[in-house]
Amino acid sequence: MTRPPSHRLVPTKVAALAVGVSEATIRQWVCRGKITRYGAPRRRSQFDIEELTEIALRRRS
Repeated sequence: MTRPPSHRLVPTKVAALAVGVSEATIRQWVCRGKITRYGAPRRRSQFDIEELTEIALRRRS
């Protein structure tokens, strides 16, 4: 998978706010393969805001 442009990547806290879930839920989704985490191991996680938007829209419908 190609890494999205850096302007689309947001940290865990913003990802959680965007989808309306806790940061712990975001981390669980990563472990389950529901969302893609970008960043080096043991470093700050980043997430694609477009992928998060799609998840938020599915959750609201």
